[in-house]
Amino acid sequence: MKFIFLIFLLVSIFFQTAFAQNMQAQNQNIHIASLVAKEMSKTLPQKIDKYTTLNSIRNDASTLVYSFAINSGAKSDAAIQKEDHKRMQRAVTAGICKSYENFLKSNINISYLYMSEQTKKLLFRFDVTQDKCNYPTLK
Repeated sequence: MKFIFLIFLLVSIFFQTAFAQNMQAQNQNIHIASLVAKEMSKTLPQKIDKYTTLNSIRNDASTLVYSFAINSGAKSDAAIQKEDHKRMQRAVTAGICKSYENFLKSNINISYLYMSEQTKKLLFRFDVTQDKCNYPTLK
């Protein structure tokens, strides 16, 4: 009976320690995401290309959330969503996977929100986590 109690106690201590370490890592990631968002926001808004402006960067816990405005001219929101979603999703995901590899591997996720400059409606939201990227695994 004492042996079973001892094993239970050791397993309990192990899980408490692992939980505490996980919470510490999550808190660290939230802090890092907050600092990155605050620092990068100093240069905004920033024109990205002919159609796109990066308006804000914030953190939502350990996720960096980038908000863009798209100036689509006469093209409707519905047309943009229908015609451009797949192409943009592939390009944005590939770009995030390449540019933010260290963040993603540290469990800091990235979200890109694209809003219509004219209507202020959400056109696209792309949430990228490490599992959406094809990083080589170490063996």
